[in-house]
Amino acid sequence: MRITVDHMSTSLPMDPADAMSPVSGSVMDRLVEANERYASQFTDPGMDARPVLKVAVVACMDARLDLHDALGLALGDCHTIRNAGGAVTDDVIRSLTISQRALGTRSVMLVHHTGCGLESLTEDFRHELEEEVGQRPPWAVEAFRDVDQDVRQSMQRVRTSPFLLHRDDVRGFVFDVSTGLLREIHRD
Repeated sequence: MRITVDHMSTSLPMDPADAMSPVSGSVMDRLVEANERYASQFTDPGMDARPVLKVAVVACMDARLDLHDALGLALGDCHTIRNAGGAVTDDVIRSLTISQRALGTRSVMLVHHTGCGLESLTEDFRHELEEEVGQRPPWAVEAFRDVDQDVRQSMQRVRTSPFLLHRDDVRGFVFDVSTGLLREIHRD
């Protein structure tokens, strides 16, 4: 069995077939070339790893979210932690704990979004993977049906973690991929 995940797509800057053609090289080659151009003009800003705004942003990995532009952030302003769905997992708590305890962040902003691919998945995804590869993944899919409730759950996970020093300034939002606007989600 082959597993596929449907997701909304946006226009790509190039035809995906061209990315693999011998003329243009692979996508990875293009990224490395872009980095070489970037590095040729790069100047070390002289900053350390402590975010200037003392905030960590946890968000979905969706390619339609350009967090720095959407939130008016500059290099060095925040820690950005991204995964499928922006789920607050044990690994996100690990990253937030390091961000707060070792690098001085005090605020946590959670950003989920409309039209998330996790809204169309279920835990059956894990069972399908098990059938295909012979073992069930140890992680939860973190699928959901109600994005607002998922943001509330994520806020609760952050606010109740004993590892985090700063749990009072935790706010959750839904980013609308059609308008670019954030909508704040409040506790029930």
